Amino acid sequence: MGTAVNDLRLSETELDKMMSSATEASNFLKALSHEGRLMILCHLVTGEKSVTELEELLSSRQAAVSQQLARLRLEGLVTPRRDGKAIYYSLTDNRSRQIIDILFDMFCKD
Repeated sequence: MGTAVNDLRLSETELDKMMSSATEASNFLKALSHEGRLMILCHLVTGEKSVTELEELLSSRQAAVSQQLARLRLEGLVTPRRDGKAIYYSLTDNRSRQIIDILFDMFCKD
């Protein structure tokens, strides 16, 4: 079974779409390429967490966690929800969950 990447007969429109998708995928992978952001996503796979919960789970300062959450929010990977003074974060869609599951299988399973 061939893939579009191996098919040299792609139209210009198809090549443009592939380039756009490659850019989107590259940005997604760059967002995951920091261990702090990756750990945040790992924790959010199990459900919504407050910034305070993430600080405790990561043994990290609030400023560092907030900085990484800001980048994940900018990339559209997490979404915030305010409840009084607390801010809770959750995954925006299933893409992060799928990647985290694959990475877990590749690097964390015995």
